[in-house]
Amino acid sequence: MGMRLQDGSGPRRQRLSYRSRALYAASWAAGHSVFRLGTLSPGSIARLQRLDRLAARAPAPRNTTITPVRLDGFGAEWVRSARAEQPHTDGAVLYFHGGGFFFCGLNTHRRGIAALSSSTRLPALSVGYRQLPDTPIPGSVADCLTAYRHLLDDGVPADKIVFAGDSAGGYLAFATALRARDTGLPVPAGIVAASPLLDIDSTARRAHANFRRDTYIPVNRLVDLTEFWRGDPQRHGPPISPVDEDLTGMPPSLIMAAESEVLLCDAEVMAERLWAAGAACKLQAWHGQVHAFPVLGYFSPETRAALRQIRAFTDEVLGASQ
Repeated sequence: MGMRLQDGSGPRRQRLSYRSRALYAASWAAGHSVFRLGTLSPGSIARLQRLDRLAARAPAPRNTTITPVRLDGFGAEWVRSARAEQPHTDGAVLYFHGGGFFFCGLNTHRRGIAALSSSTRLPALSVGYRQLPDTPIPGSVADCLTAYRHLLDDGVPADKIVFAGDSAGGYLAFATALRARDTGLPVPAGIVAASPLLDIDSTARRAHANFRRDTYIPVNRLVDLTEFWRGDPQRHGPPISPVDEDLTGMPPSLIMAAESEVLLCDAEVMAERLWAAGAACKLQAWHGQVHAFPVLGYFSPETRAALRQIRAFTDEVLGASQ
């Protein structure tokens, strides 16, 4: 039921592009400087949350239409490339952005989602779910489920919807599919997860071979975030770890991660447990890439290749060639 691909193009590694090599080096320097400084505090959280407001100043992606959507207590937006010519009822991506459950948003991810829409030729509904500290992680999952219900109520069949997300958004893609299943809703046609964070606890990551290899996120910073992610379990209930849930009935999934990142641990464990549950899963470990690299869109030959892999997967699970 499963398949693991190296570099998304078979067992041989191709020479990395200059852009990928430069980004890898820059990410190592920036990540291991920024993430090792200070502790998680209201001030540091507020600074990170400014990133989305700063990203709003960037020009809109070319050949892309952005249509705001207001849902119950949070916003979303349709991101439609000019190549996504069919109505969204014929197929759509429901996208959950990453950012550790407490930063990033519609603005930081708009360009990457526009590239995804162009590559898949599908419109994408990007979800601006509420985040910590305003709501615990189960509240973020509830918002993502609300967005899914919105698509279903808008006439998009479940078998024409693909969930997608990066990092914490990969968690939300799986957690929302699990909530849909458990509340009697149909699961989506498929799930695409880029560098997904799928375990709230970091015990397994500390024992992984990539413990000290990650270009961007030191494992100890993830350990520090665990209590923040757990919030107040007595008040809200603890957030689930999708790797520990019953995965029966999950739709086909494509999980992509960088070969050297620590969240490859989550990707490997999730793939193994999906296969054990009888679910189809393609696991890809990409050489020389960084955390959540597919979100970079057309940045490099490798990110373009990742988008082609996603296009092939969405075509397969939707049973159509857009």
